[in-house]
Amino acid sequence: MAFPVSGGGANYTGNFIPEIWSSKLIANFYDATVCAAISNTDYSGEITGFGDKVNIRTTPELTIRDYQKGMQLQVERPDKPKLTLNIDQGDYFAAVEDDVDRIQADVNLMDAWTRDASEKMKIKIDAKVLTGILPSISALNTGAAAGRISGNINLGATGSPVQLTKTNVIDYIVDAGAVLDEANAPESDRFIVIPAWVAAMIKKSDVKDASLTGDSQTPLRNGRLGTIDRFTVYVSHNLNRVVDSGNQCFSLLAGHKMGLTFATQMTNMESIRAESTFGSIVRGLQVYGYAVVKPEALARLYARQ
Repeated sequence: MAFPVSGGGANYTGNFIPEIWSSKLIANFYDATVCAAISNTDYSGEITGFGDKVNIRTTPELTIRDYQKGMQLQVERPDKPKLTLNIDQGDYFAAVEDDVDRIQADVNLMDAWTRDASEKMKIKIDAKVLTGILPSISALNTGAAAGRISGNINLGATGSPVQLTKTNVIDYIVDAGAVLDEANAPESDRFIVIPAWVAAMIKKSDVKDASLTGDSQTPLRNGRLGTIDRFTVYVSHNLNRVVDSGNQCFSLLAGHKMGLTFATQMTNMESIRAESTFGSIVRGLQVYGYAVVKPEALARLYARQ
């Protein structure tokens, strides 16, 4: 017979082991989040706590000069300042595990708790990152006159967003690819993050022909969008959106993983005895930071339905 529970209470159970919780939370977070998939995450292991600063080495740009036989070579000393990634943001959770539940229950909810906490953190952090990086994108890769070389590719601008339909959505994705081409972004590891309504338009467009995505199966059969014009396509509900001239407009993000660095770590995971009930409080703190390290490797498509 279950122990009676007061109004508003819940039957929870599970064995709390801080190290296991920390690793499971981070593993589940990386499985779910978009920002971890579209960024360089090489520096996560260097985080020890909130307020850390991670120094990122950058590759200097060498000068290529003409050569003539017998000429004296000009030798340069390549140097480029380090970039600093500030771990200046954090999110936490705290929940109580009742002693009676721990003793009587026959299930372990650690997996459920970690999945739920990871998903909630993903939603919050994704929204922050996908909005926070927008001002740092190269001005040559946004707006109605995008393109480092051509300067005539319309990716939409405030007051004049592009209107996406099932007949032109692929054209605009290709245009975003052209902008990155002109910025000399590598062709591998490119991504584009789109809202669900754009994904629906893609599925209704000519991309139903599997040959356009490079996949063996059409997206209408297997449910995944695959690759479009070298972009791995991700769907997110956390893209920045604003009301512009009466229309809801979205900032679709395209780019290469080298453009964005993201680092996170579960730095605090502990259990303490609750003061107001017989139970233990489980709480965790996840700290993180992000920075645009190559603005030219990112592009924004500003669009409405």
